[in-house]
Amino acid sequence: MKKMKRRGAVYGVIALLLCTAVYLNWSYVGTPDELLAAEQLETKQEQVSADPKEDDYFASSRLTREQARDEAVSTLKEISENEQAGQEARDEAAAQISALAEDSVAEANAESMIRAKGYQDAVVMIGSDSVNVVVAMAEGGLSAADVTVIKDIVVSETGRTAGQIKITEAL
Repeated sequence: MKKMKRRGAVYGVIALLLCTAVYLNWSYVGTPDELLAAEQLETKQEQVSADPKEDDYFASSRLTREQARDEAVSTLKEISENEQAGQEARDEAAAQISALAEDSVAEANAESMIRAKGYQDAVVMIGSDSVNVVVAMAEGGLSAADVTVIKDIVVSETGRTAGQIKITEAL
């Protein structure tokens, strides 16, 4: 009975930490103006590029996504290496680490393919039930054909359905 309570507690902690990491990732991505303000203060002195706002948004989004994922992986790694955690909890933590790694590779591949198709930049964020894609503002905006091309890339790289993909233009 104690093992079941302990196992439930471990699963609860894993779920809480993973949800916290995902929430932090989405909350930072959801407020790019605040992130840009902080980044622009640092980069203003360095005089980065011709359009630092756009560059900062994509760089900040990637950095935030990776930091949140690194925190989740670190926590899961501690659980998977903890001898006091049950074998089932360690196996679940290892499986979640593997899934996060696969998502990270899929995001990077999709971003590279989107840029290879001629779009200036993109950030892909894979969630549990959806994929969000933020694309650099194209001249004249994204057309229906652009959306179709981007969705096809994301579907092929992530294995998600077109209905699970949301594409947004960065302003």
